[in-house]
Amino acid sequence: MSKLPLFPVTVVGSWPRPRWLLEALRLKREGKISQEEFDSIADEGVLLAVKYQEDAGVEILSDGEQRRDNFYSFVADKIRGIELKTVAEIVDLVPDKSRFETVLRSLDVPAFSIRNPVVTSRLEVGARGIARDEASFLKNHTRALIKIPLPGPYLLTRSSWVPGISDKHYRSREELGYEYAKILRDEIIALRDLGVFFVQLDEPVLSEVVYGPDQSQQTFMCAALFSRRNPREELEFAVELINETVKGVSGIKVGIHVCRGNWSR
Repeated sequence: MSKLPLFPVTVVGSWPRPRWLLEALRLKREGKISQEEFDSIADEGVLLAVKYQEDAGVEILSDGEQRRDNFYSFVADKIRGIELKTVAEIVDLVPDKSRFETVLRSLDVPAFSIRNPVVTSRLEVGARGIARDEASFLKNHTRALIKIPLPGPYLLTRSSWVPGISDKHYRSREELGYEYAKILRDEIIALRDLGVFFVQLDEPVLSEVVYGPDQSQQTFMCAALFSRRNPREELEFAVELINETVKGVSGIKVGIHVCRGNWSR
C-alpha cells in the first residue's frame, strides 16, 4: 500500500443506487424477497460502486451504503429494540401537535412518507453488528483502504428518543445516548479489527441545532422530531457522546461528517 497524499480522496459515504437495487430494497421491505436474496443483489451494487471509485482514483473507498435504506434508519435492521415508525404513527406524541403539523406542511414533508427509527425496548446489537458484514464484503473486494460510515451517537439519540415510548425502557435521553456511545465504540473496535482504515460518524443534525429555526418550533431535519434544548446545551451533549464513543479507541482513524440539510423545495 502506497503512502497516502496529504489530502486523500474519499467519498462522504452514500453513492447513487441503481434502479434495480432500489426495487430490491422495496421488495425486501414488503417481505417479497428474503434478506439473503437482497444481499446477493446488493453485492452487485457494492461491486459497481467500488469499480467507479477505483476507476476514478479514490484512495479511501466506501461501499456506497448500497445496502442501507438511508444513512441512519438502517440501524433498525441491525439493533434489536429499534422499530421504524412513520411520523403519522407518532405525531400524537409531539407536545404541540398543531404547530408540528404546520411545520410539516411548510416543509412539504408528508407524515406518512418518513420512517423514523424509534427505541421501543432495550437495545441489543445483532450478530452481524451494525456494519461488520458490510466491512467484510468490502475488504474482500478491494485492495484499497476502506471507510465505513456510522450514524453518530447524537444523531441516533436525537432521532430515536420518543417520549411516551422510549422512556418506558430508558430513564432519560442521556441514558439512551450513553448506551448508543457504548454500542458504537464496540462497533468501531470491531471494524478496526476487520481492517477498516477510517470510520466516519455522521452527525448532520448538528447543523440543525446551530442553524435551525426559532427554538420554540418543532423541526424536522434528520427526523429530529421533538423539541430541543438550548443550542449550547445540545452541542455540549453531542460532544459528550462523541467523546464517550471514541474513548480508548486507537489504531483507526475516526472523523465526523456534518452537513446542512434542507427539506424545502
